[in-house]
Amino acid sequence: MIPHQVTLVDVGPRDGLQNEKQQVDAAHKVELIHLLQAAGLREIEVTSFVSPKWVPQMSDNAQVMAGIARRVGVRYSVLTPNMQGFEAALPLKPDEIVVFGAASEAFSQRNINCSIEQSVERFRPVVAAAHAHGIKARAAISCALGCPYQGEVSPDEVERVVVLMKAIGVDHCGVADTIGVGTPKRAQAAMERALKHYPLAEVSGHFHDTYGQALANIYACLEMGLSHFDASIAGLGGCPYAKGATGNVATEDVLFMLNGLGIETGIDIERLVDAAAFISEVLGRKPVSRSGNALLAKRGAAT
Repeated sequence: MIPHQVTLVDVGPRDGLQNEKQQVDAAHKVELIHLLQAAGLREIEVTSFVSPKWVPQMSDNAQVMAGIARRVGVRYSVLTPNMQGFEAALPLKPDEIVVFGAASEAFSQRNINCSIEQSVERFRPVVAAAHAHGIKARAAISCALGCPYQGEVSPDEVERVVVLMKAIGVDHCGVADTIGVGTPKRAQAAMERALKHYPLAEVSGHFHDTYGQALANIYACLEMGLSHFDASIAGLGGCPYAKGATGNVATEDVLFMLNGLGIETGIDIERLVDAAAFISEVLGRKPVSRSGNALLAKRGAAT
C-alpha cells in the first residue's frame, strides 16, 4: 500500500511563522517561498487572511502574496476562516483556501466560544464562494488525536467533523494532530474515518512532533496508502500547549525518510536545507530538523 509518490505541503510560511513572536519581514517570507519552490515544493501554504489584531505576524498577507514570483505547477494556499478574509484574499488569486475546525468540542468552546457545528457552518459561504471562483477548498481538522483540554479524542469525534466538512462542500480533508500526542495506531484509526467520506487522494495528515511521534505517524499513514502530508521547513512552529516543545514536523526530516523509502517527491533535499538555513538565520537560531542540522554539519566538515 505504500505509495510510490508523495506530495508534501510546506506550511512553514503560514502555520510555522505565525507562532513566531518576532516580526518577520515580508521580503524574507517571500524569499523563503521562492527557496521552497526552487527546492521542488509544489504546494505551499503562504499566509492567512485573519485579523492582524489576533495574528500580527500575518498582517503583511497581501504584500507577501503580491511579492511571489509564481511558478507554473505550484499551488499557493491561504487560510481564510471567514468571508472577510476570503474577500481580502480573492484579488490576490490564491489557488486554494483553507478552513479549519476542531475535533474536540472543548477546544472549540475554549478557543472560539462556539460549538463545532457552529464553527463549521461559518465556513459554508466561504467554501461556496471559493467554488464559485474555481478555487479549491481544503479543511484542517485540528486536535484529531488529542486535545489540551479534554485529553483523548475518539475516532467518532473525528468522523463527526469530517461529515460536517463534507456537507459544506469541502474538497480535501486534512487530519491534524495539533498537539503532537498521537501514536501510529491512533493516527490510522482517525484516517480510516476520514477515508470513509473522502477518496485517498483527498485526505492528508498534519502531524506535530511534540512527543517525537510525527515520522512514525506518517509512516503508519503511508502504510494505508496516504500520499499527502503537511510539513514545515526547519520545523518552524512551536506547540503553544506544551511549553518549549517542537511543533510541526520538519519538512527535511520527512523528506529524508521518504528518500530512504525510495518514494518520489520531486524535492531536492540539499536545496530544501538551503531554505531551512535561510529562515533559521533570519530567526537567529538553528533549525529544529535533525536531518537538516546533520546535513548542514556535513557541509561544514567538508569545507
